[in-house]
Amino acid sequence: MTPRLVFLLVRTGIRGRSAVTQLFAQRATLQRSVGLLRDFGHEQTAPDVFYGALARDSVELVGDLYRGLTGETLHERVVLDVGGGPGYFAEVFHAHGAQYFPVEHDASEMHAAGLTVHGSVRGSGMALPFRTSSVDICFSSNVAEHVRDPWLMAEEMLRVTKPGGMTVLSYTLWLSPFGGHETRPWHYLGGEYAARRYARTHGQEPKNRFGESLFDIGAADGLRWARATPNGTLVAAFPRYHPRWAWWLIRIPGLRELLASNLVLVFRAH
Repeated sequence: MTPRLVFLLVRTGIRGRSAVTQLFAQRATLQRSVGLLRDFGHEQTAPDVFYGALARDSVELVGDLYRGLTGETLHERVVLDVGGGPGYFAEVFHAHGAQYFPVEHDASEMHAAGLTVHGSVRGSGMALPFRTSSVDICFSSNVAEHVRDPWLMAEEMLRVTKPGGMTVLSYTLWLSPFGGHETRPWHYLGGEYAARRYARTHGQEPKNRFGESLFDIGAADGLRWARATPNGTLVAAFPRYHPRWAWWLIRIPGLRELLASNLVLVFRAH
């Protein structure tokens, strides 16, 4: 890649950002990225630290993007969190005035943290138990890689979002350093190999079992679906945890799969 090409890509990635991402771009600093990386290291040992950091980042992400898209805050907006687990995000969304509802298909996951969240719904992301055009914002964080048909889930998210409302799908890329979750970096040698190696090393199966609860999806897959769906307009796509000056990565096929880590797709629902 020539220096001129890099310059043009960086320039496009920063100055060409849509109005939807301008607010969040100001927050997307190197300091934020480093802080999240540090907190994410506690996923297995101290999940409260991990999910606390992710919750705070999620409400800032969704709030900034929604304001960029509509000019409105989260106050009194209905937010549906697909794959919300036990409700780690509830407190921060309520603090911003949102009406927050997590939906989770796994009963054990719903009760894993001992939290009680009013309005929690048990249901599948593949067939969301909500009326069409019933929520202002539909959001999913790090769930699509755990779903056998993530684009069916994504279409369901668009279905339940009101026309003009916002749908945000954020997911981990398989070929990134974090793609194998707790089995990384051995997932580069194959998901099944990584899972077997984890079981041999730790004496138990990984929480995220390849082919059952963890799947190989990439940035190209999501972008291809996003540009083709008739149910929403893609208004932004960027790597979630990177500083804003590195967002140009998402424009480079191949490189984005390895280095983008997590892709955010933002839609205005039809």
